[in-house]
Amino acid sequence: MLRPRRSLFVSFACFVLALAPAGRAADATFVHLWPGWREADSFDRITEFLGGAEPAGRRTLLRTQPDARAGYYFLFRLHLAAAVTAAKFELHVIRPDSPEPKVFAFPAAAPSGDHVFDLGLTGADWPDGKKANPVAWKLTLLAADGRVLAEHKSFLWEKPAK
Repeated sequence: MLRPRRSLFVSFACFVLALAPAGRAADATFVHLWPGWREADSFDRITEFLGGAEPAGRRTLLRTQPDARAGYYFLFRLHLAAAVTAAKFELHVIRPDSPEPKVFAFPAAAPSGDHVFDLGLTGADWPDGKKANPVAWKLTLLAADGRVLAEHKSFLWEKPAK
């Protein structure tokens, strides 16, 4: 007699969980993220030699110093269930020359679906060129009202839970 009640309870609990609305974190996801140094000439395209501007292609390219191309970049694919206007990426980085995190903000519109972004720490915002790697980093996508929509961080960003 107790067994049928238990299975009925488990079935009911699964049904209720299936109906519960998904959290906001599922609406935005960093699918892949590749940090690394890029030389300025890796951005050269034939259209520039023919007098055109730097093409972004199918990605959104944002730099801390727009006139400097060489730098440390965070290339990632973002999946969004719905477009977000007035979004902002916040990149917290602990550089090898300082133990204090530096924060860089990149305002951007984020379209729905999958989209590639390339965030560059360029010019004076990245020390020592390609010899330097960040000690730790955290990338956050914020809505216009400051809500965290997605977050991704390096292994060393925080201490593991005990």
